[in-house]
Amino acid sequence: MLNLDLRSILKCVRCGTCRSICPVFEQVGWESASPRGRMLVAHGVSQGLEPDQDVLNSLNTCTTCGMCEQMCPSGASPVQVVQEARHQLVLKGQMTDAQTALRDAAALGGNTLGETQYRHAWLENDNDIKAHASYVFFVGCLGAYRYPDLTRRTFDLLKKFDVTLIPEEVCCGSPLMRTGLDPDALVSKNLEQIQRTGAHTVITGCAGCYTTLKNDYHSNLKVMHVSEFLAENLQELDISHLDIKVTYHDPCHLGRCNGIFDAPRKIITSICELNEMGSHHAQSRCCGAGGGVLKGYPDLSMALSKKRLEEIPEGVDYLVTSCPLCRTNLQRGGPKVEVIDILDLLEMAME
Repeated sequence: MLNLDLRSILKCVRCGTCRSICPVFEQVGWESASPRGRMLVAHGVSQGLEPDQDVLNSLNTCTTCGMCEQMCPSGASPVQVVQEARHQLVLKGQMTDAQTALRDAAALGGNTLGETQYRHAWLENDNDIKAHASYVFFVGCLGAYRYPDLTRRTFDLLKKFDVTLIPEEVCCGSPLMRTGLDPDALVSKNLEQIQRTGAHTVITGCAGCYTTLKNDYHSNLKVMHVSEFLAENLQELDISHLDIKVTYHDPCHLGRCNGIFDAPRKIITSICELNEMGSHHAQSRCCGAGGGVLKGYPDLSMALSKKRLEEIPEGVDYLVTSCPLCRTNLQRGGPKVEVIDILDLLEMAME
């Protein structure tokens, strides 16, 4: 028997509410792809059911978007159960090829992208890494390796506020944690360096990094998303109004899972007109990338992205988001407008 918390599993009363709002179930259609189905699968493996590929697919196609938890009338937590079930299976050596690749990449290069070059190669001057500062800017893997120009521009904006970097940053651990793998070595390495700076606050521009640093590092550090920090300091920035219209995608792990809705919108509405997507705030549809789904099930992830993009209102000039993973997957879906980061919009208004 797997060491799963049966109390969490048995909170599910099989009502099926989750089926009506789960983006993966909507796309796949199989009961095993719904939160209710995954709870049944987790219960089965906890009782000794031998996992096969169908069981692994059921548990690993969850994007961990949290919509089911928000809507569950019984207070069940399918995301937590799924993550724990993944972890228990990993401990028994039962995992997908994608999980194996994530584990090996993190062990080899300190990131889950398979990159081996210097993580701060985007930085123009290593002297900007101060030994002590009030704030640490945690870059994240996508920021370091996929959006280095955005990262450099973000750090240039933050430097005036006594912000430093940690010299040997590694992955925050979110991709490993969400897929049932062990992030402890990464977490320890980052946390030791952050504490060494004496910083009281960590700032990050990634929703995955944000939720992991805030909820899973178990420290006294304050964690802020860069949109929160900049929204609090708008008076320090010389911004002008732009005659454009944009819409905003709420990242699941920033918005629904952590309640950060107002700060990005404060920045946007101080610059231009905001037209909301078809679903927004706590009801926002998932982009389809999280929980290891982009890595392990790219076709499913693409389909979820396209579904989200259907909610872009007519007449907007840009789709704005505040998470590099969401940005990556929304771009994959072929949007009818350009997808930009909220910092890109802010810089447009500062030129």
